[in-house]
Amino acid sequence: MAKINAAPAPSQAAAEPTPIKKKSKLPIIVGMVFLLLAAGGGAAWHLLHSSSDPGDKGAAEANSGGKPTFVNLDTFTVNLAEESGDHYLQVGIVYQVADDKVSDSMKLHMPILRNRLLLLLSAKQPSELASAEGKKKLVDELVVAARESMPGSTPDKGVITALLASFVIQ
Repeated sequence: MAKINAAPAPSQAAAEPTPIKKKSKLPIIVGMVFLLLAAGGGAAWHLLHSSSDPGDKGAAEANSGGKPTFVNLDTFTVNLAEESGDHYLQVGIVYQVADDKVSDSMKLHMPILRNRLLLLLSAKQPSELASAEGKKKLVDELVVAARESMPGSTPDKGVITALLASFVIQ
């Protein structure tokens, strides 16, 4: 009589591939999203807590309540002064002001401010705005334009600083 083996031969078992478990990419994607959010939050905190003037006591301390007050302007899109072809600037501007009274006054005088800003921005050349120094100079000019647009007897008129929320030259 012949012997019958109930177990498969070792060569047959080794020939069958074992299924490979696919690893999910979800943890990697979630980790990357978390890192991007953390980096964005850190950048926002840095922008809100840094001051362009080292002698300034800080933007948050300028308010009587300690909470910063911001005035968001609609995005500006302007033709830049001709340098070598047509160039456009799209910029989002946010002003930090001393309090809600200044914010209300700025909103009341918004047509004057927008006119000054459009004239200021459209007179710029792309090469002036390309460097970090050019952007810092622009921020200073934005603050001056806002202060000149506001009524009041104090030199700063309650306008603390300007922030660039977005900036694209095309």
